[in-house]
Amino acid sequence: MPVIYRLIAYNTQMLKSSKLQYPFSAIIGQDKLKKALLLSACDPALGGVLISGNRGTAKSTLARSLADLLDNQAFVNCPLGVTEDRLLGSLDVQQVLENSRLKFSPGLFSKAHQGVLYVDEINLLADHLVDLLLDVSASGVNYLERDGISHQHDAQFILIGSMNPEEGALRPQLLDRFGLYVEISENPNLDDRIEIVESRLAFEHDPVGFHKKYQERQNATKQLVRHATHILKHVKASTEMKREIAKRCLQAGVEGVRADLSLFRAARAHSAMRGSKSIIEEDIDAVTELVLAHRRQAPPQNSEKNKAVEQQESFNKNNDKPSSDKNDHVDNDNVQGDWGVMPTEEVTIGLTRQLDPKRFTSKNSQYRQEKKKH
Repeated sequence: MPVIYRLIAYNTQMLKSSKLQYPFSAIIGQDKLKKALLLSACDPALGGVLISGNRGTAKSTLARSLADLLDNQAFVNCPLGVTEDRLLGSLDVQQVLENSRLKFSPGLFSKAHQGVLYVDEINLLADHLVDLLLDVSASGVNYLERDGISHQHDAQFILIGSMNPEEGALRPQLLDRFGLYVEISENPNLDDRIEIVESRLAFEHDPVGFHKKYQERQNATKQLVRHATHILKHVKASTEMKREIAKRCLQAGVEGVRADLSLFRAARAHSAMRGSKSIIEEDIDAVTELVLAHRRQAPPQNSEKNKAVEQQESFNKNNDKPSSDKNDHVDNDNVQGDWGVMPTEEVTIGLTRQLDPKRFTSKNSQYRQEKKKH
């Protein structure tokens, strides 16, 4: 092969490898986060995924690799210094100056359509911009009314936000608007750490060959997402399952019904991923923590805290029975009882000084004699 053709082939290979992302199916562990991302890929209306975890836990790697499973494969990174104009879009000034014509200049929402919009350290982004991200993510449409422009366009994307809890938290009002929440707290074990490093080095050494190794798994995952998206609108829930969803949200003490909607959508997406058109309790079990973990106001029903409360209540009931001690007797004929009676408590007395009786008596006698003189 002539040198010129070898050079072209090499440059083509380098260009192709530079665009390749680490395969989704090659990532080791993080099953909970993978599930949340796949659910959002099946139904972007879920409202996005918020990932909380320390650095180096594959948050951004998974977010980028998810785009490879979508048909559009668009991945847009939203920087912390982004402005409202950059998100929404704005007036194309160049067209105004050159042609005296108003034209819309697309923003990040337009570029992320049918893809992934990723915001790293979203907890450090201005609150009004986070609000804007969540609004457009939930509605799927971007409305722009400014600078003499009245424009709207589809903006159906998967919103993924990541944050390091050590750097601060989101306001509860914004936190509640994320459909799913995943907290990464566990570190990989010894064997997983070795395997992660080896896989990453293999990918960096030969990205094309590494992708070929996982191509079959990638295709299977892509087909799973496509099929689930196709049958999603046909998935139904029985009255019993709807009551189960409402019951779990009620037990969690969540505010409003946004959690109920998110739990239904997540269970529906999980059912579609199973290839079923009916939601069962298994689907609800699989997604409950993803939906309620960041919204819960009360501890889970089977949590250690709830068990402790139940044990304390049981203990209090057993100790509410009348005592046989005469000092603690309560008149049962009296409806109100002696509710104001309190048991006596022992009080520790400090050190005292011993008084001399003779000295005290002599001083009193002297005082009486002086009083008689006067």
